[in-house]
Amino acid sequence: MGGPLGAIIGRHPAAAGGGGGDELGGVGGGGGGDGIIRHNRRCRDLAFLVLFAAFWVAMIVNSSFGFNQGNPLRLTYELDYKGNICGSRHGDPDLHELDVRYWMNPNQVYQSGVKDNKINLADAKAICLMECPMPAADGLNFVCDYPEGDIRLSVDDWIDRDYDYFEFLTPDMRNSSLQLQGPCYPVIFPSVNVYWSCQFIARASNVSLKHWQQMGGINIDENILIDKTIHKAINSKSSVLKRYVADIGKSWPVLIVCGGLLPLFLSVIWLLLIRYFVVAMPWITVVVFNALVISVTMFFYIKAGWLGNDPLTVVIGESDPYVHITGREISHLHAATVVMTVVMIIAFLTSIAIIRRILIATPVLKVAAKVIGEVQALIIFPVVPYFILAIFYMFWFSATLHLFSSGQVLQNDCNTDCCSYDLKLGKVNCDNCCGYSIHYTPHIGIAILFHLFGCYWATQFFIACSSTVIAGSVASYYWARGEISHDIPFVTVVSSMKRLLRYSLGSVAIGSLVVSAVEWVRFILECLRRKLKLVDSARESCFGKMTSSSSQCCLGCIDWTLKSVNRNAYIMIAITGKGFFKASVLATGLIMNNILRIGKVNVIGDVILFLGKLCVSLFCALFAFLMLDTHKYKSAHNKISSPLVPVVVSWALGFIVAKLFFQVVEMSIDTIILSFCQDAEEHQGNAQYAPPLLMETLDEQSELQRLTQGP
Repeated sequence: MGGPLGAIIGRHPAAAGGGGGDELGGVGGGGGGDGIIRHNRRCRDLAFLVLFAAFWVAMIVNSSFGFNQGNPLRLTYELDYKGNICGSRHGDPDLHELDVRYWMNPNQVYQSGVKDNKINLADAKAICLMECPMPAADGLNFVCDYPEGDIRLSVDDWIDRDYDYFEFLTPDMRNSSLQLQGPCYPVIFPSVNVYWSCQFIARASNVSLKHWQQMGGINIDENILIDKTIHKAINSKSSVLKRYVADIGKSWPVLIVCGGLLPLFLSVIWLLLIRYFVVAMPWITVVVFNALVISVTMFFYIKAGWLGNDPLTVVIGESDPYVHITGREISHLHAATVVMTVVMIIAFLTSIAIIRRILIATPVLKVAAKVIGEVQALIIFPVVPYFILAIFYMFWFSATLHLFSSGQVLQNDCNTDCCSYDLKLGKVNCDNCCGYSIHYTPHIGIAILFHLFGCYWATQFFIACSSTVIAGSVASYYWARGEISHDIPFVTVVSSMKRLLRYSLGSVAIGSLVVSAVEWVRFILECLRRKLKLVDSARESCFGKMTSSSSQCCLGCIDWTLKSVNRNAYIMIAITGKGFFKASVLATGLIMNNILRIGKVNVIGDVILFLGKLCVSLFCALFAFLMLDTHKYKSAHNKISSPLVPVVVSWALGFIVAKLFFQVVEMSIDTIILSFCQDAEEHQGNAQYAPPLLMETLDEQSELQRLTQGP
């Protein structure tokens, strides 16, 4: 390093002589003592600050496109044959109360499932109803088209008549209906509401079918394809993805409570407990962590149908208990349950492995607790980035719903030969058979990917800013201990924040960008690997598998290393005011020179803090399960397709909030350890400013004595 660090950040003998620190002014010695951290700082990494500002402009423009083009109703409800969104007030007619898509012509549904047939299910005639119709017990029911033209009925009267105005049809209309050309179609197959589409059950009503044949109706296919074709469409990957995104919008009260308020409360409680009950907290954390992992895993088992009698159902409303319909969501829950089982086993074994080493980290946690007690603003400070992130996430989630639904509703280009009765024209029309679909252009996919990357970068940026402010406050505490502790005011955190905003935002921007870029390279490579595996799974070689696994492993190691380096770089940025890359070199040099002294204690401390974050986030996930298990989210319009996504999002938000608050302890430990390393280097291995507890923990002889005297 360029000179004694004490000359930079506190009262240090080298500062008095004026010889240390190059251009950095000392404090307290010959310098007058008018500040804890003071030297000739200047703005660093301005180019990356400009890049970050441009990124925000791009995020706003990108989100504006979503708000302009998107409609979140498209994520839940489907389109009718006119291109209207079921459940929309702006349809023709008004479909506000008509949420369920129903295919009127069963033969079109069957033909769309036949291989090499020109008819697609998207082109089969579908309308929006309040609920799925059922065959009559002793006759024949009809579902007729929206009333218009010569049919003098209001939509309300049409609904009250169960969508049946067959008795009002003219002879031409009746004859057309018997040819399955409308405007009225027979209800031959029972159906159930599966995610707002009527899933046919290939079990035709014999009574209704007999009446239909007696009336002279054409033959209706009873093949199982009627069931499978609709089931395949409802469970397509794109449909499942839309439902998962829609679940986020439907469960917003759960996300606010379990992803925002609850982790805030739990994190503050944890900080207070670590402040006053530091010796017991590591043990409490390990026990609570294991209890929460087991509880969350049991909820997954219940919803997967492997435990208890309350499994996830894909049917909305009441249905025949003997009808069993599955979906991708249930398969995903099964996979998540298996993953949680593995996590539970690993967590239990890990807890057993670290029990004997918890005592090593306790003195360091005591030092952090002492810092929190003296610089009390550290407990309150994380509320600032918390509210900034809360505002950002509210905007981001809203934009996400609109971006995922921002495709264009366009009529399909089909080559089918079909005819249907047009009530407006008053005759059979064979020129307009194509249905409507939502078309997504490639630039929408790029916009969504950029939006997701933007969320990750922004989150990393705000967390990095919080880390840098905490590091600056704790460094002031360490280097001022003993001589000028009375000079440390409550506004130490405010001073550190001012230095960040004035000089170091660019450095924080590049640090968060590097981590985000590596994470996204991993994400893209994993997506490519999965796609290639699906395309060429039969010929995948051992070499290909080994290459893929090794590349993912290497990127994972690089990502972990970068996050560790970044965290220490932010400490050196806060202390020295250097740019990101210079600060990374300084921090890495200090760590490598003292790796044997600090490695074991720092790792165990990080493990305890990581378990603490998981405790908060797992409690949020558990509470999310409980909230989603109420009647509100199991029925009607608020029914979610699966608790999986809201629970995972609540867990992720809870972890981010916990990370903001736990950083107070985490960055306190890391900053004190780095300061200790520099202190020891400048004083021939004997740190002069380290608290006694830290000296006892990090001194090599003391550590060796602890290990040799252990049980």
